[in-house]
Amino acid sequence: MRWLLLYYAVFFSMLKASAHTVELNDMFGHIQSPGFPDSYPSDSEVTWNVTVPEGFRIKLYFMHFDLESSYLCEYDYVKVETEDQVLATFCGRETTDTEQTPGQEAVLSPGPFMSITFRSDFSNEERFTGFDAHYMAVDVDECTDQEDEELTCDHYCHNYIGGYYCSCRFGYLLHTDNRTCRVECSDNLFTQRTGVITSPDFPSPYPKSSECFYMISLEEGFMISLQFEDIFDIEDHPEVSCPYDYIKIKAGPKVLGPFCGEKAPEPIDTKSHRVHILFHSDNSGENRGWRLSYKATGNECPELQPPVHGKIEPLQAKYSFKDQVLISCDTGYKVIKDNVEMETFQIECLKDGSWSNQVPICKVADCRAPAELEHGLVTFSTKNNLTTYKSEVRYSCQQPYYKMLQNITGIYTCSAQGIWMNKILGRELPTCLPVCGHPKFSRKLISRIFNGRPAQKGTTPWIAMLAHPQGQPFCGGSLIGMNWVVTAAHCLHQSLDPDDPLLKDSDLIRPSDFKIILGKHWRMRSDENEQHLMVKRTILHPQYNPITFENDVGLVELLQSPILNDYVMPICLPEELPEKGAMVIVSGWGKQFLQRFPETLMEIEIPIVDHLICQEAYGQLKKKVTVDMICAGEKEGGKDACSGDSGGPMVTLDRERGQWYLVGTVSWGEDCGKKDRYGVYSYISHNKNWIQSVTGVRN
Repeated sequence: MRWLLLYYAVFFSMLKASAHTVELNDMFGHIQSPGFPDSYPSDSEVTWNVTVPEGFRIKLYFMHFDLESSYLCEYDYVKVETEDQVLATFCGRETTDTEQTPGQEAVLSPGPFMSITFRSDFSNEERFTGFDAHYMAVDVDECTDQEDEELTCDHYCHNYIGGYYCSCRFGYLLHTDNRTCRVECSDNLFTQRTGVITSPDFPSPYPKSSECFYMISLEEGFMISLQFEDIFDIEDHPEVSCPYDYIKIKAGPKVLGPFCGEKAPEPIDTKSHRVHILFHSDNSGENRGWRLSYKATGNECPELQPPVHGKIEPLQAKYSFKDQVLISCDTGYKVIKDNVEMETFQIECLKDGSWSNQVPICKVADCRAPAELEHGLVTFSTKNNLTTYKSEVRYSCQQPYYKMLQNITGIYTCSAQGIWMNKILGRELPTCLPVCGHPKFSRKLISRIFNGRPAQKGTTPWIAMLAHPQGQPFCGGSLIGMNWVVTAAHCLHQSLDPDDPLLKDSDLIRPSDFKIILGKHWRMRSDENEQHLMVKRTILHPQYNPITFENDVGLVELLQSPILNDYVMPICLPEELPEKGAMVIVSGWGKQFLQRFPETLMEIEIPIVDHLICQEAYGQLKKKVTVDMICAGEKEGGKDACSGDSGGPMVTLDRERGQWYLVGTVSWGEDCGKKDRYGVYSYISHNKNWIQSVTGVRN
């Protein structure tokens, strides 16, 4: 009877007036059976189509469920489905333990659409209240929920409510499909003669959807060979040749490849100096890629032999195009090419197999003739006056008039650089200074000489005569060094206005107004050894006082150096102060007894006078003897410098060193040779620093 009723129910279902569809588009909602919470009507069918935005799923759960039970839910039921899939079918009562009721189970759609259909047959034997359900949109976590590999991200996936997006690791670009990561590798240029090229990220899997271009470009004349190494793993197909990923090589007109799979190509000799490599990958696969090394070879050049006394670097059995070698010589030898000396010489193997130049020769370093030394000599220590590497020369000064300034041997050796070198001075030449205070002719010191005596010729070789251009002498001086004469400052200016203590430039004697005569013995007669020298400039002590004669020191610079000989030699500057009472010799051509000028150079030997005694003697005359002055003479008088002696030398012998040095220059006095009227001299020790700072003279 039940089956008969079912037949009629199916027949009459076609005529149902209560069947209808409800469209729901909210993010959440409430669904109830018809008439709920009263019993639902018989022969009823309602469909709720729930649609939410893309990126969401629909979650359905029941708060109450009470439907007629039947086998396989053939009477009354609730069916949950998507467009192409039934997700669940429910019937029965919650109080019964059947598998058809939803219970606490929630139904989750795979996408943004869910259809819920309620259907009741033509009769119910009991009262059934139907169902009460709720739905809500829930976010899809595409980064973890996706099962379709073609929709997953290549590198990084980022979920957000309602969707997701992909991103790539550093160095990669997102493909236009917005999920695949590719690399930009279209501009790889290799210009070295050897190198290694790999697929991106090798040996990790290479990126998808990428086109990589590599170019090896060398100078014409090279030929490039390729060798695949290590792992070779490019996605392939068992039936079709490299349809997915592949590598192609273009060398000149030839195109090699495509290559793929796990077997690396054999070594490739491209016969070209320029090679293009294309690597293509599609949007899938996890293969590890490839690695190749390349090298370039060219025509070989002939073997080289190093020059005698030389070497070639690098020295090898074979050389090919673009190889370079450096030729250098052993220590003490120079590379000679086209008559030009150089330290090294480089040649290169050309593309036609010839060398760019011939191997040069090595020639021993030559220092050539050594430079001349002023006032010195150079002698060779080796035979035949050789000037080549390790040869030696010795510099010496002209004896007995010059000595070497530095305490050196004077030996110079020809260095490997072709330069004469000294262990102390390097390449600098020594300096020959004039010997001072060592006259060839010695005198016998006599303790007392009345009124002076004629000087022996040559015993005072440092004395200088200041003379007018016509030859008339007016002052004396002392040669120091090679180019300077020390004299009295008052000798270098005209007569003064006694009312004007200031010295004016117009008062100074011009250099052209006088000359210096050295080697002089006779006052007016010519000497065979005398030398007439022009004056370059005159310098007065900056504190010179023409009224008081303080700092009465002047310097005369010669226009040219004199020739030193037995009659011309400089005097030494003092090394220490003279002892009290020491005997000094004063020389000059000044007036003598009876106020007459002598015919020859005269000299007197007198003692140095205590400074206080001299001050007391002149204090009576209200004349001041200052610290820059030194006095000499006899208490009883009779021996003194006089008119015409001004600026002349007062010297003494340093017995320890065996040389004469300058104590003072004739400055002033009260008459000539009077009792208790000593001669006053400008004290050289007091002004030595100034003299040396101006002249640079050292003993």
